[in-house]
Amino acid sequence: MIKINNIFQILFFVFTLKFYGQTIITGKILNGEGSILSSVNIIIQDSIKKKIYKYTFSDKKGYYSIITNKGKFNLTFSSLGFESKTVIVEIDGMQKEIKIDVILKEKSFELDEVIIQAELPMSIKKDTVIFKTKYYEKGNEQTIEDLLKTIPGLNINAEGTIKIGNQEIEKLMIDGDDLFEKGYKILSKNMPAYPIEEVEVLKNYSNNRLLKGVEESNKVALNLKLNEKSKRIWFGNIKIGSDFNNRYELLGNLMNFGKKNKFYFLTNLNNIGNDATGDIDNLVRPFRFNEPASIGDNQQVRNLIDLSETSLNFKKSRTNFNNAELLSLNVIFNPTKKLKIKTLGFLNWDEQYFFRNSVNNVTANGTNFSNTEDSKLRNKKTIGFGKIDFTYNISKTKMLESTTKFNSGNTNEQSNLVFNGTSTIENLQSDNTLFDQKITYSNKFKDKKVFLLTGRFINEKTPQNYSINQFFYQDLFPSSTNANNVQQQSENQMQFAGFEAHLLDRKINGDLLELQFGNEFRKDKLNTIFTLFENFTILETPNDFKNNTEHQTNDLYLKTKYRYKIKDFAITGKLGFHQLFNKLEFNAFSENQNPFFVNPSIGLDWKINGNNKIISSYSYNTTNAKILDVYNDFVLTGFRSFSKGIGTFSQLNASTLLFNYQLGNWSDRFFANTFVFYNKNFDFFSSNTLINQNFTQSERIVIKDQELLSVSSKFDYYFKKISSNLKLDVGFSKSNYKNIVNNSELREVTSNNYNYGLELRSGFKGIFNYHIGTKWNTNKIETSTINNSFTDNVSFLDLSFVFNDKYNMQFQSEHYFFGNLDKENNTYYFLDFDVRYTIKKNKLAIALTGKNLFNTQTFRTFSISDIGTSTTEFRLLERFLLLKLEYRF
Repeated sequence: MIKINNIFQILFFVFTLKFYGQTIITGKILNGEGSILSSVNIIIQDSIKKKIYKYTFSDKKGYYSIITNKGKFNLTFSSLGFESKTVIVEIDGMQKEIKIDVILKEKSFELDEVIIQAELPMSIKKDTVIFKTKYYEKGNEQTIEDLLKTIPGLNINAEGTIKIGNQEIEKLMIDGDDLFEKGYKILSKNMPAYPIEEVEVLKNYSNNRLLKGVEESNKVALNLKLNEKSKRIWFGNIKIGSDFNNRYELLGNLMNFGKKNKFYFLTNLNNIGNDATGDIDNLVRPFRFNEPASIGDNQQVRNLIDLSETSLNFKKSRTNFNNAELLSLNVIFNPTKKLKIKTLGFLNWDEQYFFRNSVNNVTANGTNFSNTEDSKLRNKKTIGFGKIDFTYNISKTKMLESTTKFNSGNTNEQSNLVFNGTSTIENLQSDNTLFDQKITYSNKFKDKKVFLLTGRFINEKTPQNYSINQFFYQDLFPSSTNANNVQQQSENQMQFAGFEAHLLDRKINGDLLELQFGNEFRKDKLNTIFTLFENFTILETPNDFKNNTEHQTNDLYLKTKYRYKIKDFAITGKLGFHQLFNKLEFNAFSENQNPFFVNPSIGLDWKINGNNKIISSYSYNTTNAKILDVYNDFVLTGFRSFSKGIGTFSQLNASTLLFNYQLGNWSDRFFANTFVFYNKNFDFFSSNTLINQNFTQSERIVIKDQELLSVSSKFDYYFKKISSNLKLDVGFSKSNYKNIVNNSELREVTSNNYNYGLELRSGFKGIFNYHIGTKWNTNKIETSTINNSFTDNVSFLDLSFVFNDKYNMQFQSEHYFFGNLDKENNTYYFLDFDVRYTIKKNKLAIALTGKNLFNTQTFRTFSISDIGTSTTEFRLLERFLLLKLEYRF
């Protein structure tokens, strides 16, 4: 087996070859009077073909440096207001460094005559940063996600989340039109990269065009501009892959992006673990916090039971035994200049298998035992989603928007579970039906004044039917000695209706006044019945294990906000006045409550200079309890877990302090960001839990004082001499909370987390590129009787070789180390590769993909909690080789 240190040695060898024979050209640029010239454009061109190889700019002190290989080049210096100067440079490969100082002569010019010296790879126009993709692509980019990874300042994690600096993008558009909103991963993971000519980063972005320049926005979005040959025509690609045994992949894109109409059709079928959708909930329920016309975005119904595994600190595709089928139909019509219609139809079917074995050791308040669980989970789900958007531009200053959404989802989960040697079958059927209608009217009645009126209605249902063919609760129901299986039926239903009037008034001096007046009404119904059976005969439906709860909340509110600006310093004050009308009903009980509260906050932001920014805020908030906090009797939330709400109204009070310091900008050579978050919950929901080896009972209780402190820092630096970008990431979080376990006194729990890591990514224009990184994570939990901790490490090394326009290959390797596991099970290595050969340019290509080449069968992790430790083993997809054929048309 190839060890990770051997791979690092390979990297060092190739890295050495890469820089052997390279020469660094340095120098200083002055004008005729001997003054420093900054931001001068320096490019290296082939002396014959005039192809641009590399470029840079002089710094604030007039210095520059640029790396080149052996050959004869033209080194061109150009700046607005000066005559361009070209120096012929011949590199024989023996020089380590060449110094070339340059003096540029001033040149007068007429404004009506513009001479373009060279096309720049990156340019800035107000709030838009434009990247020409041909200067950044390596030649092995298949999807938009692959292409965006090459753009400086853009960060894409393993799950496909796209961030600019440290901020996630708002949307991903094609030629100015948005197809998927927050569900952009469907586009970035599937659409081919070759039609994209430019990537535009839109800063201070506004979702509503009439709010541009009025609202205070720090949002960012991406717009992908197509090349001319990909416009107004039907084009696409088909990719087919198979291992000629039982693994396959089929991907198809069909597109037509015209000026008036846009069509994007997508299908993806695979059983190789690929997730083509990302987090589908971001498509169905895009959430925008504290944004104009976002009323209702935070309204959702939660399921009581979920058998699926939570997210792992591990590449999802390795444990995803899937059989996915995806079909997406997206059309944008512009029947008139004023009207735009966007339709989206989405169908996803998937059958997933998940294999897990775990040992749970419990030590709490004198209770000590171990449980073993061997689980094989099958999850069959179908999701159908449709959306239609109407945007009617009544005039240049008035706009009407309407969004209608419908979602229907069905999930059938079956778990073959062996619990402490007892074979058990769990069955869970979950349904989701969602109807969502929103209408927004916008009126920009003055140049810097906008009035918005928004109305929204949501109706959502999530019925569940859960059964288990064993009875583990003899101690809980001693009279039901003949019971041998149980069932729980539940339905959680929500209706939401709200309206909001919002005024934004941007003053001449830059101050901003906002007034919001609205009303939100939400009605929840939670019905659950827990039944004990002997075979098919009902023995008992315990009264303390059924719920018929109705919870109504009407929030009449007025929110005020004023941003006072003095040059580059601003103070923002907010006051939110809330009058609530609450009603709670269960069984024969009914209760009303009409609390009034005020939520204040104050914030400041200070742009010290172009490279230093500070943002901070303090807020005090009162929040109302939800339906899953207030129900009065027990419900089954897992095969051995019962939970109960507080059975009455509750409002929780908390204060939050935020501080953010930013050094540089995300597009600079050096960028750093430090974020501090402190939260003090004066009241919070905790738990009073009875732990038994076969079951647990947990009841919500309200406790005083909970604290959370989180600090994270990120550093990003570009090394010109090695054309590589270094990222450092460090973080710390600490939380204190209290709970009761097995009739103990209130016990205090302290949780600490430390993470630190670094990665280095190259940006060479030659054959070879690399991406290397490592990250450590330490967790520690302390109580009066428990002190547990562990440290994990994840390292990776990706190598890319683009030999020519026809042939390229990539290798991805990973190394995992888990603390507190024995030496035989705490270290894992993985190696994947992808080789691609283009038979006919822009038409036909063939590829070979290999996954899990070391054929690692299982994967173990270790975790801790305030009641013990867990060791969990997961089964992984076996090694396979997939032969792929791609055809473009």
